Amino acid sequence: MKSIKTWSTPVVQEQKHFIPCNLCGSTSFAQHFHCEGFSYVRCTNCGLVQQNPQPDTMAIHARYEDHSSQAYLQYELANETAFLKLQQMGLQDIGFFNIEATLLEQEGRHPKVLDVGCATGALLSWLRDRGWDSLGIELCRPAADYARNTRKLSIISGTIESAGVPAASVNVVLASHVIEHVTNPKSFVTELYRSLKPGGYCFITTPSIDGIQARLFGSRWRSAIFDHLYLFSKKTLRVLLEEAGFTVEKIISWGGLAQGTAPGPIKNLADRLAKRFNWGDVVLMRCRKASAQ
Repeated sequence: MKSIKTWSTPVVQEQKHFIPCNLCGSTSFAQHFHCEGFSYVRCTNCGLVQQNPQPDTMAIHARYEDHSSQAYLQYELANETAFLKLQQMGLQDIGFFNIEATLLEQEGRHPKVLDVGCATGALLSWLRDRGWDSLGIELCRPAADYARNTRKLSIISGTIESAGVPAASVNVVLASHVIEHVTNPKSFVTELYRSLKPGGYCFITTPSIDGIQARLFGSRWRSAIFDHLYLFSKKTLRVLLEEAGFTVEKIISWGGLAQGTAPGPIKNLADRLAKRFNWGDVVLMRCRKASAQ
């Protein structure tokens, strides 16, 4: 059976170093996936799966600033209609639009949304048209430039840590398929939490290592790629978010089998079952910052 990989920068040799588990700090690991040119280990204490050893942050950022960044931009542009539809469907299922209606009524002005890893800005542009004050953060400079210049969006080039978003300044934070790319997920979610107003919402999406596709394909799983430094289960992602202070309100997942891996009727059945029983290839969590006391 053929597994289809997600787009990734080419595997290259980089200076790497051993790091402790980003979730619990343990240094005890077991081999999880061995891929061509890199490998994943599983923390024997908390279960978090991460590449180890890992390149340093500078090397990771360089991937999104060299010639590969143009290839990434073209990939996003070619697929942004499909990606936007998937994001809209996920937001529908997780209850985003009920929250949107409440915020648009309560704020008396445009509520503010921050999209971290906004790519070409397709989702942000759509939200702006619905009445949101939209701000994006994007590390890949060509993608950020496209969102800024073509879509006339407010975009910060860089990471959530370097962006300088004021504390308690946004109503909603979106982070779709980003946390698996960052070198320090704990710092990442801490900054998401800090940027939110009391009572604000965070919607975070990432591949699910306890989904049916990861279990079926192992190291050939389409999300076991060079650019994914961490692979979260629903449990490890929830723990990470809760330790940052969030309350996780709802968890959904989708994706039973990837396109091209099974005949249409089998894929459709697998997709329905994965969504119904929460075994999907991608997980989306809705979480909330505590309201002011």
